[in-house]
Amino acid sequence: GQLRHPDHALYVKWTEQIVDRADAVTIDTQFLKNRFGGVYLPNGKDTDLFNPHSYDPKTVRKQYGLSEYKTLMFPGAPRPHKGVEDVLVALDQLNDPSLRLVIIGGSPYDNYDDMLIERWGRWIIKLPKQPVEKMPEIVSAAHVVVVPQRDTLTAQAQFPLKLTDGMAMAKPILSTNVGDIPDILNHTGYLVAPNSPNQLADKIKWIFNNFEEASDRGLQARKRCVELYSVDAMAAILSSVISSL
Repeated sequence: GQLRHPDHALYVKWTEQIVDRADAVTIDTQFLKNRFGGVYLPNGKDTDLFNPHSYDPKTVRKQYGLSEYKTLMFPGAPRPHKGVEDVLVALDQLNDPSLRLVIIGGSPYDNYDDMLIERWGRWIIKLPKQPVEKMPEIVSAAHVVVVPQRDTLTAQAQFPLKLTDGMAMAKPILSTNVGDIPDILNHTGYLVAPNSPNQLADKIKWIFNNFEEASDRGLQARKRCVELYSVDAMAAILSSVISSL
């Protein structure tokens, strides 16, 4: 039963007990560094694959039936700690029929995404799970990428890949002040308090009312991603780690 899952607590405990036997330890969040030490190696992105210059957003929106909407995108499967419900409550508050939240894929664990659709289906457009090669095209269709993490231990320990999806594709990013997210973005996105639909609603409205400024910030995010979170940046860090052994 439960022991078939590789992330079962027993296996995690066993793995943690042998960390000190490793020749080197790399971590991708401050939470994990505090726990295990090691060298910071970000969970980066292939910024050649995720290249906004390869796509025309208007064409891609038409291809996926999104042309008539102002599109918020959560490029992954929703889980409770990821805060998608907070965005949907914010959309209820705004009650703007032109807004939609696009979700890519669905939960492989349970019917959580079905529950979201049952309650908030008027705001949700769900696209099927896609291979990584298709994700840059789909993300290019977004007006805004949302990463609304809640303040949980799980969220604090994660480096959200959806952040670098949005950064690499030069999208305005709306996220929360949780874990390493403020340091990863470093003022190239927009932050609100976690678990705060009211703040999300205000910031969504602000972004679309000031979309040129928000788009400029997205370009800054792309530049930061290439510099710090690209495969080349990861390779340089990893090369140094290996050379030190």
